[in-house]
Amino acid sequence: MDKSSALKAVKPHLTASRFAHTERVTETALILADRFEVDKGETVLAAIFHDYAKYRDLDEMAQIIRKHQLPNDLLSYHHELWHGPVASILVETELNINNPAVKEAIYWHTTGHASMTKLEKIIYLADYIEPGRDFEGLDAVRKQAESNLNEACFMAVRNGMRFLLENERLIYPETLNMYNDLKRKLEESNS
Repeated sequence: MDKSSALKAVKPHLTASRFAHTERVTETALILADRFEVDKGETVLAAIFHDYAKYRDLDEMAQIIRKHQLPNDLLSYHHELWHGPVASILVETELNINNPAVKEAIYWHTTGHASMTKLEKIIYLADYIEPGRDFEGLDAVRKQAESNLNEACFMAVRNGMRFLLENERLIYPETLNMYNDLKRKLEESNS
């Protein structure tokens, strides 16, 4: 599926502002893919469909999580985390996108996990730094994304966890695993 077809397929599932966000994420992801030598075809599909399930009914998403044997612990965390894993299923069942790398990048774009691929990091980071975003600490992450993918992702996950802690929200275990994995990698590369 090419970029134009993918955008047409996702548009009916998103609000106007979320579609604009998706376009910005896609352009940001393509810049990162070029910079860090990641397949652009996979990048386009993962970026365009990362929020494919964002506005699905919560009961429908919970049912998909159970039916497709996604981790049940997802249901114990904020529903905002559900749309990535659910979208990874729906892009295959509804759109016949069965590329494992694309599906995994969609799956993990909200929580992250340890040992992320470069494509997964790019989608995670593009969603975080796209030009429509504006919050404290973002410029430093954008600057780091110009040269160091691991450092930029580490800064993004650290900022996200800080926000969750300050607001006394639960932190999904895979997010902590991502933080620890990237911290170790950065320490190893600096020693």
